[in-house]
Amino acid sequence: MAWNPEVYDQFKDERSAPFFDLLKLVESRSGLSVIDLGCGTGELTSKLLDYLEDSKVLGIDSSEEMLEKAAHFETSRLTFKKRSIEDQLHLSEMYDLIISNAAIQWCDNHKELFPRIISKIKEGGQLAVQIPSNHEYVVHQLLRKIAAKEPYKTAYNSWERAYTVLHIEDYARILFDNKGREITVYEKVFPHVLNNADAVFTWASGTAMLPYVERLPDDMKEQFKNDYKNELQNIFPESPVFYPFKRTFISAKF
Repeated sequence: MAWNPEVYDQFKDERSAPFFDLLKLVESRSGLSVIDLGCGTGELTSKLLDYLEDSKVLGIDSSEEMLEKAAHFETSRLTFKKRSIEDQLHLSEMYDLIISNAAIQWCDNHKELFPRIISKIKEGGQLAVQIPSNHEYVVHQLLRKIAAKEPYKTAYNSWERAYTVLHIEDYARILFDNKGREITVYEKVFPHVLNNADAVFTWASGTAMLPYVERLPDDMKEQFKNDYKNELQNIFPESPVFYPFKRTFISAKF
């Protein structure tokens, strides 16, 4: 997908807060080999350097636009590569810590994916993952509603956005079945307060709306955006808008 770092970063504080909750689950050790799956702009990835003394960190992302921003954070201990999460798992490298913040939700079939990720963790290592899990909230429901109507339905040619995020108990079971210990899995609501419906639209345009818009012909993209904006204004006529954003946190040692 064609990510826009500027749009994404308009809500930098709201998007970064879950990372620091995730970091609290990570054991602070020195000299680790670390990989961040879906590093985005690299700004949050760079925070690992202070927390994990003398550790070397690799951040991977499939977005050229995001990695252009990430290049500013490179050091002798922090590097970035353009690579998808799936492609990374085909490589032989093993890591002491695999961390991922708000990225794995874009990957398919988590019941198969997580064991593959775990297989890349060295003995005594750790997995720490945060995944947005608000896909049943009205902001996402409206995207599905609009996509199911004409002329978009025909343009999508039977495509539907697949939501791959599992229930928290399913993730806990996967960790247990793969010999995880010190298992922690929980869901947390982040109480975002946005100015109005237009702010909700801007939030969604940086993430959830992207796969819908990119699959449309150019002459339909703006109309889809306008239809979505109108639907949001009908749902959120008030100001400010309370947006309870759910996220799932997953951690274990192996």
